[in-house]
Amino acid sequence: MAKEETIKPDYRIIAYITQANERVLTSNCLTLLADSEETSKEMTADIAKAMKAEVVQLTNGDYMVIRV
Repeated sequence: MAKEETIKPDYRIIAYITQANERVLTSNCLTLLADSEETSKEMTADIAKAMKAEVVQLTNGDYMVIRV
């Protein structure tokens, strides 16, 4: 068994971008409310690029910017 197989990845949510006001929650990450799908995509891409992170789109249409 290789050493790499025993190390668990440490995912950190950097930002959560949503268009639904009821999904804006207090947390340790940046949570943004966007007014349109286009704004959501632009904000997500800009934050991910600046933080050198990855983007995950959830099935509800929200985005998470994460770093391993």
